[in-house]
Order: sequence, then C-alpha cells, then structure tokens
Amino acid sequence: MISQIRLQLRYMVIEEMSTTDTFPVVLLCEIAQVSRAAYYKWLKRTVSVREEENLSLLEDIRLLYDQVNGTYGYRRITMTVNRRRRQHDLPAYNEKRIYRLMRIHEIRSVIRQKRKRHKKSSPQHVAENVLNREFTVKKPNEKWVTDVTEFKYGLSKKAYLSVIRDLYDGSIISYVLGHSNNNQLVFKTLDQAIVRLHQEHPLIHSDRGFQYTSKAFKRKLEAAGMTQSMSRVGRCIDNGPMESFFGTLKCEKYYLHKYQTFEELNIAINEYIYFYNHERYQKRLNGLSPKEYRAKAA
Repeated sequence: MISQIRLQLRYMVIEEMSTTDTFPVVLLCEIAQVSRAAYYKWLKRTVSVREEENLSLLEDIRLLYDQVNGTYGYRRITMTVNRRRRQHDLPAYNEKRIYRLMRIHEIRSVIRQKRKRHKKSSPQHVAENVLNREFTVKKPNEKWVTDVTEFKYGLSKKAYLSVIRDLYDGSIISYVLGHSNNNQLVFKTLDQAIVRLHQEHPLIHSDRGFQYTSKAFKRKLEAAGMTQSMSRVGRCIDNGPMESFFGTLKCEKYYLHKYQTFEELNIAINEYIYFYNHERYQKRLNGLSPKEYRAKAA
C-alpha cells in the first residue's frame, strides 16, 4: 500500500509535469498509478501550515545540497540549515524531519555510502600483516598495495576497478576495469604489474578478499618471488593508501558526473589515472607528479 507521503509526492510530480511539460493528466495519473479523482481532490485541498513549512524547508535543503555538490548527508544538512535559521532568530528543525524529507525526495550524499554486506567465504590462504602500516618506502617496486572498488553506471549496472599502487611514489602500476568482481579481474591486474618489474620482488599488501586468499593468487606471487601481506580482519586502515586513492578518484572524478555506459566510465577512469600519474602534483613528492618523482629515482 502506498503511504500518504509518497502519494503526495506523486501528486506534486503530476501537477508539475502537467503544467510545465503539458502532459495529459489522464496519462500522468495512469503512469503514477493514482486515480484522477484522488489527484483533483488533492489539487483542491487547503494546504496546511506544516505542508507549507515542508515545502519551504525542502527548498532550503535543495539549495544547500546544490551548493555543496551533493556531498552533505542529512546530519550535516540539518546542522547547516538550523545554523542559518538561528542567525535569523528562526526555530530549528528536527533532524528526523529533515531526514524524512530527504528520503522521500531521494536526496542523499554522493560520498561515503555504506557498503553492502557480503557473505563471508572461507579463505584458502591467509597471510600475516607483513606491511604493518609501514607505508614509507625508499625505492620503487619495494612495496605495493592493491584492492578492488565498485562503481555504478546506467540505471543499476555495476563495474569493478582492480588497482595496484606503488607506495614509493603513489603511482598506479596497473589497473583493470571489469564487469565482474572475480579472480580473473585481480589476476589480470597482477599480470600487468609483474611484466613491469626488472628483477625486483616487491611485497604486495591487500585485504582478505576472496581473490587474494585464493591458492591461485598465492601461486602467482610465489612464481614472481613476491611477499604477500594482508590486512587484519576489520582493519581497513591497514590498507590506508589504497583506500585513500579510491576516495580521491571518486571525489575528484566519479562523483562529479553521471555515466550511462561502461564505455563512458572506462574512458573517465583512464583519463583520471593518466592525470593522477602524470599531472597531479603532490606536496609530499616535492611538487612533482608520481611519474616525475619516479623518473628521478631511475
């Protein structure tokens, strides 16, 4: 059964589209699955004081949301809206009220979304945390970190990016974007990185994802003479540099656009990683890009 709040939202959409886009009310009611009689009854209603307040509050929420490029969640929006209201001696709004309005109108922060829980699988092989958060490195290809992150495109499609990063300069050694989060995605990323080595045998650190705990991944590392390291359970900070890169990529590129196809997303990621490696200057690298800093070491 449709809630009264969602019915009102549908009525508001019908009203807007019938006046601005000149769609027939009959068609709009049919699409929204509401009766014309109910819609016209709502249209002729007397607007309550609370409804007027909600409309005004919703306008303030949307204005603030646009100003911060969608980065605020309901708690920070509540704090900011109420601070502005107090400056004009106006009463504050309840956090639950703002949360409810944002949820109804599908206004949500574009960052720091909670990850979906996945069923745990029994690891075939687990390595110690050899890296032990010692992220400082003296030479290239001494310590690598790796992980996989998820992207969405189109209506509800997903893509997965596997990355290997060198802790020496932060450069991205290899990366693969795929349609599935599977062993092949991770193995291909590792194969691309290994061919870049010149008699080096780096330590490689990851979380305890099923790809990294597989026997096949361990065999690949042993064949390359590499040392395996894994984060402790529930300690994502153990792989902080990798998490940091994913956060930077998403904030500086992914969250700023909408991607309709896998190809559009792939082009965007390729562009950003090239920019990150070659043109994104960093203070900790003495104002150089990762590739410039790496070239000096060579």
